[in-house]
Amino acid sequence: MATAQQEAQNKEEEFEPKIIAFLCNWCSYAAADLAGSSRLQYPSNIRTIRIPCTGRLNPLLVIKALDRGADGILVSGCHPGDCHYIDGNYYARRRFTMLKELLEFSGVEPERLNFTWCSAAEGRRFAKIVKQVVDRVESVGPWQGFLTEPGFADGMEVGEIEDGEFL
Repeated sequence: MATAQQEAQNKEEEFEPKIIAFLCNWCSYAAADLAGSSRLQYPSNIRTIRIPCTGRLNPLLVIKALDRGADGILVSGCHPGDCHYIDGNYYARRRFTMLKELLEFSGVEPERLNFTWCSAAEGRRFAKIVKQVVDRVESVGPWQGFLTEPGFADGMEVGEIEDGEFL
């Protein structure tokens, strides 16, 4: 029994979070490119997904990324008022606020979801943001999944409610 606890503790010590970064093509992705071409050092924990605009990011993609094993999410777009698609970042901010509240209600730690603005000229800021996001996600530990309560829905069919009826 003590060895199982030691193994769990070793896994936490070795924990390197997987962070999915949804970056706006025009600003944040360009900032990541600038950080890389400037040889700025930042953690390699992020996996970048280039999107046309954060306003086009479907919240379901964030949920699917978590469901498939991402430990954290970073969504970064143009500064308010500087969106190449006029007001896409305003839509993104509203969607992300609602998504964050929904996921917090579902038991997801708020440190796992991060939203920021970063322009194409802010490579140094982008590197700093990535470090902060990695530190925040490391502070809460590995993602255990949405259904972490032991025994939840054991022996039940998909769509079945407790009295045996299906939805």
